[in-house]
Amino acid sequence: MTWLQIRLDASPDTAAPLEDALLDCGAASVTMEDNADQPLFEPPIGETPVWAHTRVTGLFTADTDMVAVLAGMQAIVGDLPNHRIEILEDRDWIREWMDSYHPLQCGERLWICPSWREPVDSSAVNILLDPGLAFGTGTHPTTWLCLNWLDRQALEGLTVIDYGCGSGILGIAALLLGAEKLVAVDTDPQALKATRDNGERNHIASERIDCYLPEDVPADLRGDLVLANILAGPLMELAPRLASYLAPSAPICLSGILDTQGEALIAHYATWFDGLVSDNREEWLRVSGVRNGPA
Repeated sequence: MTWLQIRLDASPDTAAPLEDALLDCGAASVTMEDNADQPLFEPPIGETPVWAHTRVTGLFTADTDMVAVLAGMQAIVGDLPNHRIEILEDRDWIREWMDSYHPLQCGERLWICPSWREPVDSSAVNILLDPGLAFGTGTHPTTWLCLNWLDRQALEGLTVIDYGCGSGILGIAALLLGAEKLVAVDTDPQALKATRDNGERNHIASERIDCYLPEDVPADLRGDLVLANILAGPLMELAPRLASYLAPSAPICLSGILDTQGEALIAHYATWFDGLVSDNREEWLRVSGVRNGPA
């Protein structure tokens, strides 16, 4: 199917009104993207960041009268910014994405392999992954940092808690590397479903994975290792809870932290953890340490 799209240059003040106008004029979808290669990092609570130079794109069916759309938008928002209308030929976007996603080595033993590709090294520990509807493909620096850390741990027989499990990639990696049990926690039910599905894809028995929404986590939950690849803000709030899951000397691995946030997060976690160290990849950090207290 052929589509028509209109692309408009916008600022933080005009992006939202243009989005509303496109939808009011019949757009099937509206997307916003960076128009000047400007990174956006974790925003303050309650704020929605928008790039200083944003491209707003509205998608319309091929039979849409785009002259009428432009007139309708002008009636809503006034003079339109720089814009252009294009014909968008239909493409198999899923297939193109699948073709671009390649196996990734995350340590000496560990590889992430898309479920539709053959492993590069059949003798390695290969996680067969289908991200599905949840975040976590292994390509993001924070995920890679955690996987690289896991690759160097002695995990045999441990119970691992993956808080903010996403696709389940970290917890499943831990199981394939020798852990006995995974407790996966996420606020998104789709993430829990993806974790179960990816566990099955990796031939992990269902009884080795327990999945919970945060409000359903057992009050007496204890583990031997905690993983949390979220963001710095939630990690700060979760520190007492994550610490409560661990006995003294048990390890923790945290990521989703910008290098500018590392010092404050380490100072905060030092209340509950000793030996905190960080490692970086691009502008992101991984922080790891062990639960303090009497042995």
